[in-house]
Amino acid sequence: MPVPSLLFDLDGTLVDSVYQHVLAWREALEAAGLELSVWRIHRRIGMSGGLFLDALLRETGRRLSAEEVTRVQRTHAAAFARQVAQIRPLPGARDLLAYLTKARVPWAIATSGRRESAQPMLDMLGVGPDVPVVTRDQVEHAKPDPDLFLAAAERLHVAIDTSIVVGDSVWDLLAARRARALGVGLLSGGYGQDELEGAGAYRVYQDPADLLGHLDEVGVRVSL
Repeated sequence: MPVPSLLFDLDGTLVDSVYQHVLAWREALEAAGLELSVWRIHRRIGMSGGLFLDALLRETGRRLSAEEVTRVQRTHAAAFARQVAQIRPLPGARDLLAYLTKARVPWAIATSGRRESAQPMLDMLGVGPDVPVVTRDQVEHAKPDPDLFLAAAERLHVAIDTSIVVGDSVWDLLAARRARALGVGLLSGGYGQDELEGAGAYRVYQDPADLLGHLDEVGVRVSL
């Protein structure tokens, strides 16, 4: 049996950035005259920016023009950029990626964020130019559509149905199911185990360090 490839989400999966995104979205929404509780925003983190705004606007009954949507997205990007210095890799993230690289296990990153906002976090993880990274601006649809993970598998030249998607949100796991990949959930983004399992997670771990200690449970068995 071939060693499975791993396709990672970024925010909340490899870096501790979910709550910075939440606060940045709150700032952007309030600038547009939309006041929403932080918990409502958190529940949508991980979706593509367009779907994220559509979902929140449905809850408020508000409508925004295309120009206003663009302004909200730009305000979010600027607010998030101001908080990047506060972000750290999640426990075990660097070790997990280093182990996979040393063991010659194929891996890639697929994020609903755009390359500009993702790059500082890729740098703090030590992700080099040889690692496939698929961002929102490279696919037609982001999560919960499967495009990001399908593109990541294609970049690795591996079959999606022998790949494992690792994510922290229900949107990651729904996208994994639609791509016909195995889904593994991490609790490091704030979703509960029941929620992740309900969205299709085969296994759920605390964070990257916990996953590193249990790679054999998801079929990664290698001898260094």
